Amino acid sequence: MVEHPDLSQVSLQQVLEALVDPVRRSVVAQLAGEGADLSCGSFVTSVSLSTLTHHFNVLREAGVIRQYYVGTAKMNALRTDEMDERFPGLLPAVLEALAAEAADAT
Repeated sequence: MVEHPDLSQVSLQQVLEALVDPVRRSVVAQLAGEGADLSCGSFVTSVSLSTLTHHFNVLREAGVIRQYYVGTAKMNALRTDEMDERFPGLLPAVLEALAAEAADAT
């Protein structure tokens, strides 16, 4: 079983530090864009799977994602409702900024 923090024990600083990394922001954006839970091997990134595992751990410890097993696959889900209750509007603002940044880059 994978341990997840109680979001009442997670600080804004911890969440912001988790989201400062572009790989972790990409993971969050891919989860939000898919609208469904994704297995660890489903993400498109420029890092190795072992490095990506580190990024998943940081996001999980900051309360941004929830991880669980389906058979042998470790699944990832955004804790959208819980995050919005603890930090209202934070995830939508980050996702909107990412979309605007991507649009500016094209």
